[in-house]
Amino acid sequence: MQNKQHFRPTKAIIDLQAIRKNICQLKEHLQPNVQIIAVVKANAYGHGDVEVARVAIESGATMLAVATPEEALHLRKHFPNIEILILGYSPVSFATYAADENITLTVYSKAWVEQLNTQTLSKPLKLHIKVDTGMGRIGVTSIEDFLDLHKTISSSSNLIVDGVFTHFATADEEVEDYFNKQAQTFKQYISLIPKPRLVHAANTATMLIKDSNLQFDAVRFGISLYGLAPSTYVKNKLPFPLHRAFSLETELIEVKQIQVGQSVGYGATYTATKPSYIGTLPIGYADGLIRQHSGQDVLIDGIRVPIIGRICMDQCMILLPTAYNIGEKVTLIGKQKNEEITMDEWALKVNTINYEIPCIITSRVPRIYHTK
Repeated sequence: MQNKQHFRPTKAIIDLQAIRKNICQLKEHLQPNVQIIAVVKANAYGHGDVEVARVAIESGATMLAVATPEEALHLRKHFPNIEILILGYSPVSFATYAADENITLTVYSKAWVEQLNTQTLSKPLKLHIKVDTGMGRIGVTSIEDFLDLHKTISSSSNLIVDGVFTHFATADEEVEDYFNKQAQTFKQYISLIPKPRLVHAANTATMLIKDSNLQFDAVRFGISLYGLAPSTYVKNKLPFPLHRAFSLETELIEVKQIQVGQSVGYGATYTATKPSYIGTLPIGYADGLIRQHSGQDVLIDGIRVPIIGRICMDQCMILLPTAYNIGEKVTLIGKQKNEEITMDEWALKVNTINYEIPCIITSRVPRIYHTK
């Protein structure tokens, strides 16, 4: 795959073959005839929505899931025929565009549908009813409202109940009481209506480690599409190995020796206690390497070395064991020789989850795609 020319050495390497492997392994794990919905919202969790979507479709995904109308329209330009589902809120004003572009919307409000019924649609609009079984976000929360919403949609000649779904709040945790309560509630809801084309409830953790009966008609493959486990608990119970798709690398652009008492960076927060070699990297918080990552290790020549001082907007400094040459490769996320730095490690450093790490690597960092 041909990539644009880039001059700054900072780049994210996206292994599309890893994504392909993750989907192929999932297909072997699923029950027969269960479809895969590839979740490519937030620019495919920072990996690149178009490129990831293309590989996902080639590997067997039958639907793409996004979060916003803008994300859906962007993908529709590249994939005119694949089904696209918006998992989040869409304003009524977007419905005519959705119908024209064959984009499926999530709905959870009778008032929303009644407002929509005042408009003229050129084509039938497919809807998935969202049931809030305990997540506390969007979704109907009572059987009465659910049945009323279903009836309102079904009575319209331009609207189709194409699916019903829910989202589990604790699927990636060991204690299953809350999860089981959600599952039973959802089963109760769907038993009360004629079966739509697609019933889906399984997020990544559910499809990988829970009851296969919860796979229903389709599963939503999110974080593990990219080779990341939803939690440590799930990671220890995976039915197949995940292949991480994202790595982040740059190069040394400056190496200098400082003496005892000399300081580095804004605020002079790092002061040498012995003669030291300091390397400068062209990556900073404007690229997603936030200031809290100061102290995080990176890899050079397969050796772990720490980021020192305050991370700047465009650069940061590392403590070197020796004077490496300008241009020496530095890996911030990924493997070098026998060492590896993972997104889980980055997430732990700043007290967050691995989902957040690729999403905050900004668009200023080019994504370079490898297919082999």
